[in-house]
Amino acid sequence: MKCPGQDSQYWKPGAVFEVKCPKCGNEVEFFRDDPTRKCSKCGHRFLNPGLDFGCASYCQYADQCIGNLPPELLAQKENLLKDRVAIEMKRYFRQDFKRIGHVSRVARYAEQIGREESGNLAVILCAAYLHDIGIKAAEEKHQSSAAEYREEEGPPIAREILTKLGAKEALIDEVSDIIGHHHHPGSDETINFMSVYDADQLAKLEEKQKEDPLDEEKLANIIETSFLTESGRGLAKKTLLAL
Repeated sequence: MKCPGQDSQYWKPGAVFEVKCPKCGNEVEFFRDDPTRKCSKCGHRFLNPGLDFGCASYCQYADQCIGNLPPELLAQKENLLKDRVAIEMKRYFRQDFKRIGHVSRVARYAEQIGREESGNLAVILCAAYLHDIGIKAAEEKHQSSAAEYREEEGPPIAREILTKLGAKEALIDEVSDIIGHHHHPGSDETINFMSVYDADQLAKLEEKQKEDPLDEEKLANIIETSFLTESGRGLAKKTLLAL
């Protein structure tokens, strides 16, 4: 059975149309279900502007439905994945708005740091949204939310969520690894790990400053010695210090 949106029996007039090639302006004929077409004049291949890629950007069967996904669509797929992970995180924590707020701040800071450090934002944001996903299980099984228990309980839950959302195995493995030691950096960590670690540090420092403020000199010293990336250190100074 075809996806109704791409099945020709549901097509209306205009299902075959011409589009100007964005490179040379030559008219290129598209059928509604063509993912891409190659310009006969200059050879440029481009996306069908009339095809609805909404479901294809996250559906695990998209490549079977419309063929190999073009790079532009793969980028959309990763962007949608982090949005769906954010939704799953909020569902998991339900009415625990304090934890949802902390995780959302970590994700926001991780995106800024990761972008400046040229990290993989799909990995960074998925790990940021799921970094504390093990805290409920830690409290239930160990009667403690200590870092080591969160790191122990988090990866299986994160793996289940990401698998359900159709994430690639390599992304699942890296995100699980980050969550499994996100409080305990090693000597040779990736930019993806460091971006999440620094974002978590910044969010925790920000929360501490609201509850029990440190004097500026002590805070500046902590910022200088506790962050793993220059981008994280710079963002912490900008966010927490009166410059």
